[in-house]
Amino acid sequence: MTIVTRRNLVIGGGLAASTAAVFGATLIPPAKQGNAQALTVEDVLYDPDNPVLGNPDGDVTIVEFFDYQCPYCKANHPDLVDVVAEDGNIRLVMKDWPIFGAPSVRASQLALGAADSGAYKTANEALMGTQGRLSKEDIEAALIAADLDVSDLDSAYRANRDTWDGLMSRNGAQAAQLGLQGTPAFIIGTAIYPGSMDRAALLDAVAQSRA
Repeated sequence: MTIVTRRNLVIGGGLAASTAAVFGATLIPPAKQGNAQALTVEDVLYDPDNPVLGNPDGDVTIVEFFDYQCPYCKANHPDLVDVVAEDGNIRLVMKDWPIFGAPSVRASQLALGAADSGAYKTANEALMGTQGRLSKEDIEAALIAADLDVSDLDSAYRANRDTWDGLMSRNGAQAAQLGLQGTPAFIIGTAIYPGSMDRAALLDAVAQSRA
């Protein structure tokens, strides 16, 4: 399904010409946040703890807020991966936002644990290739099939738990501040696209970001 609705990240600030033009700009004015810290484009696109896929130096960043149990996220993923690979100049930031319960949290914990050994992409692809709702056994089977050691992933996650739990907490807080209603939700350049995006929609959004 192609999503044509989009919102600009800089609320009330007009459409930015590029991400660089609005670095440090407030996404949600402090007056609307009470005592919450203002959210910036850099916070969302360049969290230093978030694994980066695609081209780390790409001229366009795609952010996806996702959950490993979200059927739309998983159905959308092959198009997303293909667009990123074929373009070659896109940074892809997958923001683990586990909102579908304990299995989602566990899947994200293990995938993020894989990041410490450079295997986040492998774990992410394995879990995004699953079908439907997940059990603990489903999660472990998918990772094992991808030649990953679940015990090692769990140990890595626990050794760096403050970092990974902090990242997931920030992802959830950002989603709330941006008014996201669920997964998937994309940010491409500085525009928010809630809901699934097919190949054509992704290509169009990337082109608009570069225009």
